[in-house]
Amino acid sequence: MASEVHVDPGSKGVKITMTQEEAAVFIQAWWRGTLVRRTLLHAALRACIIQRWWRQMQARRLEKRRRETLDSYTRDEWAAVRLQSWVRMWRIRLRYCRLLHAVRIIQVYWRWHICHTRGFIQGHYDIKENQLNLQLEISLGSQACRVQQCIALPIKE
Repeated sequence: MASEVHVDPGSKGVKITMTQEEAAVFIQAWWRGTLVRRTLLHAALRACIIQRWWRQMQARRLEKRRRETLDSYTRDEWAAVRLQSWVRMWRIRLRYCRLLHAVRIIQVYWRWHICHTRGFIQGHYDIKENQLNLQLEISLGSQACRVQQCIALPIKE
């Protein structure tokens, strides 16, 4: 059945005449175009979602790599600082030991000097079985006196 549809697309006064079959084809084309545009829009939205997810994964991977690099750098720096600290400690300890040795030498000579000018008491003891052996050396300047004595110890058996 052929019926005519008049379309007045504005004030220009142009009239388009269509048959019912042409109008149906026109509506079908419009609807299919709408479906295609909707499908393309959904596909574009899905592509945007996938791209956003991929960029997030790339950013996470990059951040993880940056953090690993920073941790590695920090470990290396800490190891270098620790090693430097140990070397400094070793050098200071070596210097301290040298100074301590020098101090001890000075002390020995000073004590020898003091003992020979003022006097001192030096002694040794030894315990054997039930007696105490005592040896004392008393020095007063140039005079020396040695005392040796064995003292019996009362040991209960």
